[in-house]
Amino acid sequence: MGTQVTYDDANYVPTKVDEISEKQKAIDDWLPITSSRNAKWWYSAFHNVTAMVGAGVLSLPYAMSELGWGPGVVVLVISWIITLYTLWQMVEMHEMVPGKRFDRYHELGQHAFGEKLGLWIVVPQQLIVEIGVDIVYMVTGGKSLQKVQSLVCKDPCKDIKLTYFIMIFASCHFVLAQLPNFNSISAVSLAAAVMSLSYSTIAWTASAHKGVQPNVEYGYKATTKVGTMFNFFSALGDVAFAYAGHNVVLEIQATIPSTPERPSKGPMWKGVLIAYIVVAVCYFPVALIGYWMFGNSVEDNILMTLRKPTWLIVMANLFVVVHVIGSYQIYAMPVFDMMETVLVKKLHFPPGLLLRLVARSLYVAFTMFIAICFPFFGGLLGFFGGFVFAPTTYFLPCVMWLAIYKPRKFSLSWFTNWICIVLGVILMIVAPIGGLRQIIINAKTYKFFS
Repeated sequence: MGTQVTYDDANYVPTKVDEISEKQKAIDDWLPITSSRNAKWWYSAFHNVTAMVGAGVLSLPYAMSELGWGPGVVVLVISWIITLYTLWQMVEMHEMVPGKRFDRYHELGQHAFGEKLGLWIVVPQQLIVEIGVDIVYMVTGGKSLQKVQSLVCKDPCKDIKLTYFIMIFASCHFVLAQLPNFNSISAVSLAAAVMSLSYSTIAWTASAHKGVQPNVEYGYKATTKVGTMFNFFSALGDVAFAYAGHNVVLEIQATIPSTPERPSKGPMWKGVLIAYIVVAVCYFPVALIGYWMFGNSVEDNILMTLRKPTWLIVMANLFVVVHVIGSYQIYAMPVFDMMETVLVKKLHFPPGLLLRLVARSLYVAFTMFIAICFPFFGGLLGFFGGFVFAPTTYFLPCVMWLAIYKPRKFSLSWFTNWICIVLGVILMIVAPIGGLRQIIINAKTYKFFS
């Protein structure tokens, strides 16, 4: 490490290198991910709940209808176990080098694969994940608001386009996007985490209250084997999308203070375990009871299938809106960090309020526009879930673990990681095929800006 020189030394004259390092430190103190490191362990709990539980849980009964009872239960359980394991790996690798913290996913990738290759492997996938999630959450927020309007407003009632509801949902993000870092959105994230548990509970209890529907069917909906296969692939992507928190876990851990005696992985892991218990409480009842009650007639958003009691479904949809507001901000924060890093460090824009206002507002406007153009909720989940969530969630942490720690060949660690890699690669290949097919089918009957 070398000898540390302090500015208190009487004969010390600051050098140009010191000036540059001071400037870099000032920039790091301004950037979203590294500007605040005083988070508590429970911050990681509700940040991870907010990141993980969201649009994905609402699609799980629909995914079950395309997977079937046996494969559906197996995929849900194995996904929960694998993603908890890979999340543990991420938490462990955050401070694997003494005296250094990998505050961002791509920094860990650079350590594992090299400076340039690490960036090219991680950054494109992470950006697609986070921007993709924000687009899907724009659609989810807009559809939930539209559902509230259709339930509350009785005939005669003017039919309002989904486009306008997405714009209404986006309007709050132009304001919330100006909050500087993760700790500043902790109240929003806490509210979102509470809402996720609330609407998940409403979803499965309301389904159970309705009971098993008359003439319910549990067979596959598709009339051909090819259609069944594609739907199966798409459902795998839906499940992958539901386990999505890995893309922001290092950035969340970066907000927790750390010392050699008390590293950040202790409180972070405690928060992750609490979050995963909440995930299980939300996911399994919604998926299994929703499918049990409605069979293959369930819609790609379980709350759209439920219509009564009206007041309860209205409340659940409003809870969804609050939750995806928080989730949008959680996934947007690393994107803001990347944007502002490039603008300030590469393009040498002066850091400040104006830069943040313009850059973040443009990002919100971009995600809103794409959501308005392509509001294919189910297809988007399947496509994004397989294409980018499978690598970053299911097997990229395992590849990094093998590259860095190099466990003994044929050891338990070696076998475990390779099993996760093989399953993740299969998921990455087949899930986008089903999701893309569903998008194409929906696009045939869709009119833009309708």
